[in-house]
Amino acid sequence: MLANLRLTLRNLATLLCLIAHAQATYKLQERYSWTELDFAFPNPGLKRQALASGDYIPQNALPVGMEHWGNRLFVTVPRWRDGIPATLTYINMDHTPAGSPELIPYPDWHSNTAGDCANSITTAYRIKADECGRLWVLDAGTLGLLNTTTYPCPYAVNVFDLRTNKRVRRYELRPDDINANTFIVNIAVDIGKSCNDAFAYFTDELGYGMIVYSWEQNKSWRFSGHSFFFPDPLRGDFNIGGVNYQWSNEGVFGMSLSPIRSDGYRTMFFSPLASHRQFAVSTRILRDKSRVENSFHDFVALDERGPNSHTTAHVMSDDGIELFNLIDQNAVGCWHSSMPYQPQFHGVVDRDDVGLIFPVDVKIDENRDVWVLSDRMPIFLFSKLDYNDVNFRIYTAPLSTLIDNTVCDIRNNAYGPSLFRQADVPNVAPSSRNYLTPVVGTGYSGTDLAKAYVFNNGMSYEIGSGGPHLFPRYSENLKNTVTTRNSDWWARH
Repeated sequence: MLANLRLTLRNLATLLCLIAHAQATYKLQERYSWTELDFAFPNPGLKRQALASGDYIPQNALPVGMEHWGNRLFVTVPRWRDGIPATLTYINMDHTPAGSPELIPYPDWHSNTAGDCANSITTAYRIKADECGRLWVLDAGTLGLLNTTTYPCPYAVNVFDLRTNKRVRRYELRPDDINANTFIVNIAVDIGKSCNDAFAYFTDELGYGMIVYSWEQNKSWRFSGHSFFFPDPLRGDFNIGGVNYQWSNEGVFGMSLSPIRSDGYRTMFFSPLASHRQFAVSTRILRDKSRVENSFHDFVALDERGPNSHTTAHVMSDDGIELFNLIDQNAVGCWHSSMPYQPQFHGVVDRDDVGLIFPVDVKIDENRDVWVLSDRMPIFLFSKLDYNDVNFRIYTAPLSTLIDNTVCDIRNNAYGPSLFRQADVPNVAPSSRNYLTPVVGTGYSGTDLAKAYVFNNGMSYEIGSGGPHLFPRYSENLKNTVTTRNSDWWARH
């Protein structure tokens, strides 16, 4: 009997350890999930009618983008197949804080009419809510995917006032902004000195370019003469969710914007989908349409992330922490941009071999909460989803929780500002903006390149040339100070 009791206690202890391990492993908390997407039709009769006519085919709907603002969580559903009743939708989180809610068309059903180019959104991919309370939506204007694609409408930038739910602008991209292969699926929004000083950036994944739109000028232009927008021919093979497939022609895709730097501009970080690299350029270059043809050397190539490191969406926090979806690893990665862009300074904030199969979008909201959407896209496209299983999930967690105990949390590890002598930090008041290290090769002056910025509990300090830089090697003083589990990095550099 005593032996049985001991065995029972041992089993209980093992179970508790497993539970604790699971809780420690999964930082992202599932908020919403669906076996298949459902939509909030005005009444059950119209829903039955749509199902009968083929206007609504639940198994054809795949979520690819999301954004959080206020009490709403927006979800986009491209019209890749027939039977998608709405492409731009949202969840009222006050009414449905969790579960498998019906998606509500935004701003209404009429505005989601396919082919009504001037008044509606035909197909939306990723979207962005800015700090001025506007939702930026690029209507791709397409129906179908790849060889089934038709083009009933032109590419058009649509901007909605989230307080009134009214569209405040529609801008059609110029013919020179696109080409025969154009496939624009991502957006980043850059707010400068005011809400009018706003730029949107769009990556042309298959046309290999980047389109810039100025809100104030109401004009757009295209950067396309750069090999960094192209896929890496050695990185076109993918193995995700038990499916092997080749996306060898997938070019520039994910983007993230740094906080505003000391010169008033940000750094744009971007990655092709078929690549293990990230690249960078100052928005000073992108904002200047005269630099479209003569800015090749202003773009910077960073180191490879390492094996199995294809990424989809990126995002960067206001204190310089970049998150990126690692689709090969069913994971979300991180990098603190005050560190060198090298694998040993990259972390994994969460991994889930069931729930995070193909994390397709990631966002950080105004409360510094992270939102991640996973959708099993390769299985949807190249195999067949099991609609008895959960296929689509939206997770959330505070950013501080995600980076805790990772290399990206410089507040609590050997990489952080505590490495610097107090004398190195000027006695200045915290800035209202968080600045990052200027990027080598982006056109900054030599004076700017001799500066570095570090972060401490959300405050930014400027230090002298003896501190670390984003891309050059660290100074000898810092090298001699560091004791870290990655100390072998110094031996190689």
